Amino acid sequence: MIRILLSTRLGERRWTQADLARATGIRPNTINDLYHELTDRVSLEQLDLICEALGCKLEELIERKPNEHPKVVHTKSGSMISSDK
Repeated sequence: MIRILLSTRLGERRWTQADLARATGIRPNTINDLYHELTDRVSLEQLDLICEALGCKLEELIERKPNEHPKVVHTKSGSMISSDK
């Protein structure tokens, strides 16, 4: 699972979502979706702008936690199958 830590980073800097939207030029609705982890996609350009504005590294903004129930299963032969089927 991919986690977006935008709420944590904004809290540390005492910035609002509106502050970040003004600093980056990213739409407030997009910032809100990222803040509440409601989005499935984010552009690399947006990530770069957010990191630049907040003075953080990408790994401080996004983290990956292993899925409780893996979606990809490795077989004995080393091939992979998706369990989403």
